[in-house]
Amino acid sequence: MVTRLSEVAKYAGYSEATVSRVLRDVPGIGADTRNAVLTALDVLGYQRPTRHRRELGSLVGMVLPDLHNPIFPAYAEAMAGALVRHQLIPVLCTRTADGVSEAHYIEMLLARKVAGIVFVGASYVDAGPEQVKALRARRLPIVLINEADENSGVPRVAVDDAEAADLAVAHLRELGHRRIGLIVGPRGHVPSERKLAEFLRLTGRPDLVAHTLFSIAGGQSATAALLAAGATGVVCASDTLALGAIRGARKQGLRVPEQLSVVGFDDSVYMPMMDPPLTTVRQPIAAIGVAAVNALVAQIERRPVSLDEELFEPELIVRGSTAAAPAD
Repeated sequence: MVTRLSEVAKYAGYSEATVSRVLRDVPGIGADTRNAVLTALDVLGYQRPTRHRRELGSLVGMVLPDLHNPIFPAYAEAMAGALVRHQLIPVLCTRTADGVSEAHYIEMLLARKVAGIVFVGASYVDAGPEQVKALRARRLPIVLINEADENSGVPRVAVDDAEAADLAVAHLRELGHRRIGLIVGPRGHVPSERKLAEFLRLTGRPDLVAHTLFSIAGGQSATAALLAAGATGVVCASDTLALGAIRGARKQGLRVPEQLSVVGFDDSVYMPMMDPPLTTVRQPIAAIGVAAVNALVAQIERRPVSLDEELFEPELIVRGSTAAAPAD
């Protein structure tokens, strides 16, 4: 108990005597001091005193694929603000180069008795059978944002990928493009498959589709194949892929947008500053983040939650990377 008091006191920034008074609910403790000590208990994985366990203030895991793509930190920021407004403490969890994965984070989060977990751009099923079994056994509140795999029985919030593809293709067609290519992620990736299905419905051109990894190098190599197939405009499943597409065009001596038009997806933070500024389809990050937190809080409070996926409309943002189709 002494070790525990010392650890909590160090984290909270108060003396062991003050921590002891908070735990014993001694009168005269200020609200800020009490909240700091209770938060320290949450973060360190210790159980609150019985009289405080019904108070909000629990940890919520935010599991992201990485922090390299600016869209994921943007989602973390949107969710963190919403969680704090509900007196919940966000904990950022992301894969690392030295091998820390979703499975590791789930084990640590469960050990800390978290209130719930939001997975962004991933699937909790990817974490491994033992972790999934533990999550289901605990009946832990879970929400998926832009799920990577099909998951039934879990609240899901996502951007409407089919509408995103529709907006991008319609924009390029209005500019006179007839040979429009599509660069998407790996086969089986749900957002990519949804964009692909709509693209094929609109164009009927499977020969102008390239699957690749979500990276600049992936976008560059995919663009080379689409240019060889005669594409004059390219729709990309992420802004990162779009930047790779622009690099791929320039590597072949082509000018963007004069000789190749490029449309991204996400509208991440630096896209207006690119050369040229990127035309892209914007995800409504703030609205999706708030909806995910609302669904999580409803589960935490044992209120009913719809298991139907909630879709949000994207928005076409026209900038300088698209122009009229080049003359044949």
